[in-house]
Amino acid sequence: MPAPGHASSRFMSRLQHRLDVHGQQGLIRNKLLRDGPCAAVQQFGQRELVSFCSNDYLGLANHPEVIAAWQEGAAHYGVGSGGSHLVTGHCRAHQALEQALAEFTGRERALLFSTGYMANTGVINALMNEGGVVLQDALNHASLLDGGWLSRARSIRYPHNDMQALAQLLAQHQHEQCLVVSDGVFSMDGDVAPLPEMAGLAAAHGAGLMIDDAHGLGCLGASGRGTIELFPEHSSGGVINARELPVLVGTFGKALGTAGAFVAGDAVLIEYLEQFARSYVFTTAMPPALAMATLTSLRVSQAESWRRERLQLLIRRFRQAMSGMAFPVLESHSAVQAVVLGDVDTTLAASALLRDHGLQVSAIRPPTVPRGEARLRITLSAVHTDAQFDQLIQALAVVNRHYIASQSGRADANH
Repeated sequence: MPAPGHASSRFMSRLQHRLDVHGQQGLIRNKLLRDGPCAAVQQFGQRELVSFCSNDYLGLANHPEVIAAWQEGAAHYGVGSGGSHLVTGHCRAHQALEQALAEFTGRERALLFSTGYMANTGVINALMNEGGVVLQDALNHASLLDGGWLSRARSIRYPHNDMQALAQLLAQHQHEQCLVVSDGVFSMDGDVAPLPEMAGLAAAHGAGLMIDDAHGLGCLGASGRGTIELFPEHSSGGVINARELPVLVGTFGKALGTAGAFVAGDAVLIEYLEQFARSYVFTTAMPPALAMATLTSLRVSQAESWRRERLQLLIRRFRQAMSGMAFPVLESHSAVQAVVLGDVDTTLAASALLRDHGLQVSAIRPPTVPRGEARLRITLSAVHTDAQFDQLIQALAVVNRHYIASQSGRADANH
């Protein structure tokens, strides 16, 4: 008989071994302890760093009106909702936010979720079951991929934005219940999904279409309605509507600067999800004060269009500056700009070099991105000043020189 604690020790040793291997590969991720608000300049210990890795694309996370709305909500509702939406947790603040989101997205109704992860896993689980097929873009966010795997439907990943491959899969599975799932803006590459083609293929094969526009809503399009607003000239003669895109997911933790998520669609979809999305039914509703803050943030994002204009200006300036550098920058006209350095050690060194120049830019490594595609994920915000932007470009020029030298050294070594 094993000695007491032997099995537990063996179990923990296995965990330690995996951690050790992860560390040897340079893949350990550590939390940064930050003081103060999410802003362009953030406090990390004794250092102030200009952040180019936050998802606060419009600079609303520390907006005084949003803060005031949260404080007002806490004074009126307290700090917690006290129950799930279907028990006692649904408040007028939640209802007002859902109605505003439905109007904003041009859908009949919207439904709140506590996080984007819960929205994606809950929706796919509710819509799909054993015997169905979930067709996912290869670069979809982990929450979408997990939603497909957890649904017990068959999950198939098609090559990134490859509509020919998607069409072939839809034809192969035309007699099965299919759901096509994609990001609107891909979080690690920054490019967008070809929504008109996807909508056309889904409609032609009787499949559902679900788009998570977490990184597009608020930022893209003339009115900030996201990726759908980038394709005004298509078959319906206007932006993609609820019939063409029946399941639209958005989050609050990016452009709107708060936290939580929603799903928008027609009344039948939302009523169905209220009854069958387990991550909605069996969890505490978000704090009403958060709903009030998010509603205010949505209104500010619409009223202060200069934020989107400023963000787009910085994106254009960044693309122009990067065109003269050697390292690969992926094609993107969103706030997410990916500088792919490939090697993990090279990417970690580049991130450290930028930190030496007063900048915080995260090194993104596997498994977040495929092996051999480690990168600097640079995110731009409307509240970055010209001086901060210039500081970034000057520091990247130093990284570029190091990159050229390292590539030259490798070429010499190969000879």
